[in-house]
Order: sequence, then C-alpha cells, then structure tokens
Amino acid sequence: MESHAMRNFKKTLTLALAAGAAVLLGACTTTGMGGGEIVQKGQPDKPVLFSWKSTDGGITGTMTATLPTATFTGPFLQITQQTQSQAMAPMWGGWPVGWNDWSYWGYGGVAGMGGMGMMPGFDAVQFATVYSGKVIANLRSPTGGIMRCRLHMLRPQQGMSGGGTGECQIQGGPTIQANF
Repeated sequence: MESHAMRNFKKTLTLALAAGAAVLLGACTTTGMGGGEIVQKGQPDKPVLFSWKSTDGGITGTMTATLPTATFTGPFLQITQQTQSQAMAPMWGGWPVGWNDWSYWGYGGVAGMGGMGMMPGFDAVQFATVYSGKVIANLRSPTGGIMRCRLHMLRPQQGMSGGGTGECQIQGGPTIQANF
C-alpha cells in the first residue's frame, strides 16, 4: 500500500511535469502587434492595428489587420532562400502570381526596370532569392475583401519578432503603411 507522502509526491510531480509541458508548448507560439495608417490623398490618416501569431518563431502564421471599417485575416510567410513555390501559393490568391502588378520593396522606377514601378515576373526560385528576408501576407475580410502586405524585416533571423516596416494594399482601395 502506498503511503500518504508517496501519493502527495506523485501528485506534486505530475502537476510540475504538466506545468513544465505547458510552458514548453507555450514557448513555441509567438505573437506580436504593430500599427499603421490608411493613407489616402486629401483625407486624414486612419489608424490600423496589426497582430500576428506564429508557431514556428514568426516565419509563418496568421496576421490580422483591424481597420476602422473592416477586419482582414490570413496567412503570412517570411521568404527565405529555402522557400518553395507551394508555400507561396496562398499569397497570390486574388492577385497576379508574384504580385508583378505592384512595385516591390523600392525597386519600382529603377533605371533599367522600365521606370513603370513594376518588377518583371519571377519564377519561385528567383522570387525567393531576390526577396529573402521579406514577409508577404494575403488577408481576407468576412465580406470578401482582400489585402496584400509586403514587409521589410529589420532582423530577418528573428522572423516577425524582429520587427519591420512595409505596406499593405486593399484590392481596389487604399494603401496602408505598416510598422511591426
């Protein structure tokens, strides 16, 4: 027969192990917040709240943008040289593949690029090589609106936790300046 002290020890050990497991599991999830402004000519800037959640250190996860009139949620992905095309596929939903209709990260209007503010289309390997360390996101609202985001990471090795700046674009709507 087990002593009272032994039962208490086992109970305490079980609780300690459960608490330790919960801490370890919780450590795998990272979250963060950021802010931004809807920028439209002739109108005052309007605030936007960004939040994100990741279970792999901020490399992939879910992002939410809360605007005064709508909320958009969807996947984000940090591009690395190991990123494969199937990982980027969800980012193009509702937009041209590679977003070649939207000038990228300061390359628009560069001499030799046609001066039109657009980058040439890239295949997945070229895209991942050129944009390694950047984050892209494709968000949707409950009413069917879509928003795409592109972010420069300040410390790419830290994923989204490393902070960054960039912009988002609502299809048929305004641009949002974002800071994480």
